[in-house]
Amino acid sequence: MVYVISQNGKPLMPTEHHGKVRWLLKRKRAKVVRRTPFTIQLLYGTGSERTQPVTLGVDTGYQTSGYSASTGAKVLFEAEEEMRTDIPQLLIERREKRRARRSRKTRYRKPRFNNRTKHEGWLPPSVEEKLIAHQNTVRFVSSLLPVSNIVIETAAFDIQKIKNPDIGKEQYQQGEQMDFWNVREYVLYRDGHECRLCGGKRKDPVLEVHHKDRRIDGGSDRPENLITLCSTCHDLLHRGEINADFRKPKGYKAEAMMSIMRWELLRRLRVEYGEKQVSMTFGYITKDTRIRHGLEKSHWTDARCIAGHPEAASSGEWYAMRKLRCHNRKIHKDTILRGGTRKRNQTERIIDGFGLWDVVLYEGVLCYIHGRRSSGYFDIRKLTLVERTNTRLIERRKPVPLPPAEAGVSPANI
Repeated sequence: MVYVISQNGKPLMPTEHHGKVRWLLKRKRAKVVRRTPFTIQLLYGTGSERTQPVTLGVDTGYQTSGYSASTGAKVLFEAEEEMRTDIPQLLIERREKRRARRSRKTRYRKPRFNNRTKHEGWLPPSVEEKLIAHQNTVRFVSSLLPVSNIVIETAAFDIQKIKNPDIGKEQYQQGEQMDFWNVREYVLYRDGHECRLCGGKRKDPVLEVHHKDRRIDGGSDRPENLITLCSTCHDLLHRGEINADFRKPKGYKAEAMMSIMRWELLRRLRVEYGEKQVSMTFGYITKDTRIRHGLEKSHWTDARCIAGHPEAASSGEWYAMRKLRCHNRKIHKDTILRGGTRKRNQTERIIDGFGLWDVVLYEGVLCYIHGRRSSGYFDIRKLTLVERTNTRLIERRKPVPLPPAEAGVSPANI
């Protein structure tokens, strides 16, 4: 599938006539603007730019999202994008370094006092990054195809129902900490006011509440992450003199994040593309559609069902995309060199004409640049720049054949 852009930059219907595309490129009537997916731009006016209605289905996700653009008869684009999940850990690392600034030599920063309040509509950075990633991918697909309708699958997760399937009615208002003054009191009562390591054998009357998953690693103050230890065992554990393999509690970050994202993403896309152009559907409808049509479970097939075209003809090819970090914000390395100096951690974005993750041709093989050296190694390798990257890696993939199904077994259940 070759994607076509008009002379004035508007997306047209793609084509599979590769001979015509080669003819246009050879006669300088079109130029290549992107290699993956392969996209050309016409260098002459077509007079009329007739297009067909194209629906884009968006399968939102915490770690992976799916996209499928299709007409009623044919699939034009399908992709699966891997989201970034390192935002919380980067924020924790930044917080620890800022707290330790008093005890280390660093550059002077003029104090500022305008960062103490959050603006209206503020969202946690981890949620905001995923929202922006979904928006940017929708814009990317809309730049390739004349998308006329966008359908988003929204999901609402009842976390209390996940914890206790039998919960109902007034039990939602009677949580596990009901009638307790604070979390500490509840944890001590739950554990019987007894150390969960020594069982009270150390005869230490002082009890502590310990975090199974440390707060420096993103652990919360939920009761599931807390356990009762006596003061002696608590001190020995933190000094590393004894080991304890506590089972970390199940987290609900993905469910909570998706519940926050669903309405906000729908609102932002409606503001950008219009109320009538953006609609929504629900997960149970997507699952029912996929099973009824015997489709395999994947994010791009779910997106095809979300778009409402499960029977659209597809070649089976799809694109694997991965969201990249734009830039390393850490200016200096942690290790202090001789003389009390700190080595810079950042390097120039473009070195000798090449940047990180650029697609290059090396000895006849297309490669990615995984690292850069300011000493000029790229000149020695004689790399030929093929495609400049941005914050999204994209690769075309072919379908993997499924094993033969047994009699009476649907491919959706394999």
